[in-house]
Amino acid sequence: MADPMRVRAQVAGANATVRVLMSHEMETGQRKDAAGKIIPAWYIQEVMATLNGKTVLTAEWGPAVSKNPFMQFSIKGAKVGDKVAISWRDNRGETRTDEAVVA
Repeated sequence: MADPMRVRAQVAGANATVRVLMSHEMETGQRKDAAGKIIPAWYIQEVMATLNGKTVLTAEWGPAVSKNPFMQFSIKGAKVGDKVAISWRDNRGETRTDEAVVA
């Protein structure tokens, strides 16, 4: 299982700014190891964010995204105490979900 994501959500006016640091190797499938064999592709394909259970963001990623990706976005109408959940699924079928409370 992947390491936990670092999720921070802070209210700024009528919006909340969400910052997410994901822990993932994100291999493109184009690099070779020391023995000259191609390292298989392994990357996040889908990212989803919810606010109190309601989907507010979906994204489709590919192998061009960097290792340990950082993502930042705003949510309209979020209030202090609301729950933000971030989920991802990679091309191997692994998943990860982490939550944060809006501060």
